[in-house]
Amino acid sequence: MVFSSIIFLFVYLPAVLLLYYITPKKGRNFLLFVVNLIFYGWGEPKLVVLMLVSTLINYISGLLIGKMKNEDGSNKKSSKAVLIISVILNVGLLGYFKYAGFIGNILHFSVGDIPLPIGISFYTFQTMSYTIDVYSNDAKSQKNFITFGTYVSLFPQLIAGPIVRYRDVEQQLIERRENMEQFTEGVKIFVIGLCKKVLLANQMGKLWDIMRADPSCGIMGSWVGIIAYTLQIYFDFCGYSEMAIGLGKMFGFDFLKNFDYPYISKSITEFWRRWHISLSTWFKEYIYIPLGGNRKGLPRQIFNMFVVWALTGIWHGANYNFILWGLYFFVILMLEKSFLLKLLKKAPSAVSHVYSILLIILGWVIFYFEDMHELLGYFGRLFIPTNGIVSHDGLVNIFAYLPLLFAAVIACTPAAKKLYAKIENKSWSGALDAALCALGMIICTASLVSSGYNPFLYFKF
Repeated sequence: MVFSSIIFLFVYLPAVLLLYYITPKKGRNFLLFVVNLIFYGWGEPKLVVLMLVSTLINYISGLLIGKMKNEDGSNKKSSKAVLIISVILNVGLLGYFKYAGFIGNILHFSVGDIPLPIGISFYTFQTMSYTIDVYSNDAKSQKNFITFGTYVSLFPQLIAGPIVRYRDVEQQLIERRENMEQFTEGVKIFVIGLCKKVLLANQMGKLWDIMRADPSCGIMGSWVGIIAYTLQIYFDFCGYSEMAIGLGKMFGFDFLKNFDYPYISKSITEFWRRWHISLSTWFKEYIYIPLGGNRKGLPRQIFNMFVVWALTGIWHGANYNFILWGLYFFVILMLEKSFLLKLLKKAPSAVSHVYSILLIILGWVIFYFEDMHELLGYFGRLFIPTNGIVSHDGLVNIFAYLPLLFAAVIACTPAAKKLYAKIENKSWSGALDAALCALGMIICTASLVSSGYNPFLYFKF
């Protein structure tokens, strides 16, 4: 079940909200736990068991680590052993379902058809952060299995993030104070995310499909195509994250921001502070800093960055292009740390921005094409004028999508947010919010009913 589906918008969500608010506060976590399992099991009921196994492993690990601590809160050797076993089990489950086939192909043996459970990368990282935080005294072990299970399986962020650390919602799991202001804010954020997904991401995806499938569209057509994909993947994932944040608020949870206008960045370093913030934070706090971060000299820092970006690539998928994509950004970030950032700060703002967006776009080419022949072929289409500047059909498609392209580019910037800030305290702003939300829902619903094109790109990660 996806957020941008008729059954979710008009059946599942209203029913869950109704049940949630008529249920006494003490029973709300149990209700959420049950409806979370229904939500996850809607698409693949057999793999609910896998998620429950992962939840149980980390629940027991957290209890054992908590019990094994010394009176002063310090860790015994036995608690470290439990943590290591827990991490091995988590990585083992993720590795088997996500990477066994890839490794089998490298070693030339067949492991059969292993289905990739939706959201396994996200909930595995969440549960690992919990046990690590309990070990590091950054969170207390949760003794109530239903409460912990609610955290792991919480349907707003279960499928594609953001990756919510237990310590960030620990108190909210125990005691939430839902109110109308928070609920209405959640509805507004959800509708904004839905519009980004349905009205922008889906349309940019259609344009990308058209241009990608037409090698004769010329250099301009190929560039417009990959720009469309650049916009699609942003609005697809940012839209999902905002819908998740909005849904969380409707149920009394405050999830941290996951995107902060990444395409306005003036360096790749800045881009990764703004893109998929929850994943970047996870790798920084649980891999980069424990390895030593930047505290042990430049050579060690470069090695730590290499490890983080190799793992970032591998996390996204079991294929060579994802590893190449991670290492591509490692090289750029290493050069920025060494000398490029100093040059970019001195350069005109426009030059820094063009530098960043060009490297980001080329990175998405690597990210998309899993076949190396197709990857190299598309790079050739971007730089070699084999088919001229632009074909007639390519130009027709560009003009057909030009208003949406323009709207999507503007929506990548904080322009609308700045404009809204000027009117949000007006007496009539509440009525305007309600009208715009209603209009957004009507247009999105009409689009979903009339079109069968509604993929979520990050489901496969």
